[in-house]
Amino acid sequence: MARILTSRALLLSVVATSSSPRPGFGPVLVALGAMLWGTVGIASKTLYGIEDVPPLVVGFFRLALAVPLLAAWCWWRLGPATFHFPGRDLFRIATLGVAMALYQVFYFQAVALIGVALATLITICSAPVLVGAAAVILLDEPVTRRIVTALLIGLVGAGLLVGVPSDAGDPVGVLLALGSALSYAVFVLCSRSLAHHDPGKIIVVGFGAGALFLAPFALTTDVPFGTWSVSAWAALLYVGLVPTALAYLLYFRGMRDTPATPASILALAEPLTATVLAFVLFDERLSLPAIIGAALLMLTMVILLRGSRRGKGTPEGN
Repeated sequence: MARILTSRALLLSVVATSSSPRPGFGPVLVALGAMLWGTVGIASKTLYGIEDVPPLVVGFFRLALAVPLLAAWCWWRLGPATFHFPGRDLFRIATLGVAMALYQVFYFQAVALIGVALATLITICSAPVLVGAAAVILLDEPVTRRIVTALLIGLVGAGLLVGVPSDAGDPVGVLLALGSALSYAVFVLCSRSLAHHDPGKIIVVGFGAGALFLAPFALTTDVPFGTWSVSAWAALLYVGLVPTALAYLLYFRGMRDTPATPASILALAEPLTATVLAFVLFDERLSLPAIIGAALLMLTMVILLRGSRRGKGTPEGN
C-alpha cells in the first residue's frame, strides 16, 4: 500500500509541476526518473526467479503495459488532442519509440554475447559522450566546464561501479552495445526536441510505436503466457507502470528544463540505484572500487543538481 501511495504522489507531482514549473526542478525530475529505472533490474530478477522469460519479452511488455493506462489518463485530461501532433513532431515521436525498442534489442543481445558488466559499461559510458557531441551540433547546446567535469567524474565512477572485465568479448557484442548506446542517444535527443509537448502524449504515441516494433520479436517466442502465475504478472505490471510509465513521465517533464547532455549524465543514477538496491535487498557485496565509483556518481549528481538551481533552471551555468 505504501508503494502505491508513493507512486500516486509522484504522479500527481508530475501533473502539478507541468502546469507550474519551478526553476531548476527539471534536472531533479530527470534524476528521479533515472532512479526509478534502476529498480527494473530488481523487478526483472524477481520475475526471472518465477518464470523463464526471455529479456526481449520483458522489454516488449515494459512498453506495452505502460501505454493503455497513460492513454486513458491523457484522454481524460486532453481528449482528442492526445493524438494530435504536427507532422514533423509525429515523426520524431515515432523515431523516439523505435529508438527505445532498438535499445532493448541491441542491449539484451549484447548481454547474451559479452555479459552484463561489459554491455552495461559500454552503453552507459558511450551514451553521454554521443549525446554531448550530437547536442552541440544538432541542438546548439553549449558545453560548459561544469558539464565536462560532471561527465568525466561520472564516466570514471560508472567504470569503477560496473567494473571492467578482463576479456574484451565478442566484437559483435561490443558493436551491439555501441548500437544500444547510439539508440539511447537518439532517444535523448528526440526527447529534448519534443520537450514542449505534454509528457504523457509523448509516451503514449512513442512507446506505442516501440511496442509495435518489438511485438514480432516478443510474440513469436515459445513463452507460455497463459500459464504465468499472478506473481509473474504482478512483477511485469510493476515494470510497466513504475519504472516505465511513471519514470518516463518524470523524465519527459524534466527534459523541459534540462539540456540533453546533462540529462544523459543524470541517467547514470540508474546503475547507482540498481547497485544500492542489490546491496540492500540481496546482500550483494560491493568491492572498494565499486564503493568509490558509487561515491563519484553521487558527486556527479550533486554537481549537476546544484548547478541547475543557480542558473535559469538548467544545469548549464559556469
